[in-house]
Amino acid sequence: MLTPDQTKELKARLEADLSRLGDHAHQAMEFTMDRDRDRIGRDSMDEATEEEVYSTALRLADREAGLVAKIREAMTRLDAGQIDECEECSEPIGFKRLMARPVTTLCFECKSAREQVEADERPE
Repeated sequence: MLTPDQTKELKARLEADLSRLGDHAHQAMEFTMDRDRDRIGRDSMDEATEEEVYSTALRLADREAGLVAKIREAMTRLDAGQIDECEECSEPIGFKRLMARPVTTLCFECKSAREQVEADERPE
């Protein structure tokens, strides 16, 4: 069970992460809107480089949108008093782990076990 101070600290962390990602989303939107489309005098290498940068920016924005959803879910669990409960074993998730990865839903032991299973299933 988190203390009231830990709950406040974790909530502040989640809100800061959400704000930061919102700023990134705004910047990504501006990037896509301001994209230079004047192709006169540009060679194929310039075009290819611009397309790669654009593609990377869009992939990053997409990944961050997924993280925003996870942060909102974590805030819901925090408000419900369930953020520090492992979804697999119902054991407590340590505060240090939550501060390191606030969107986690697994305790260290369950996450380690899941990663081991995934590693064992990977083809060599």
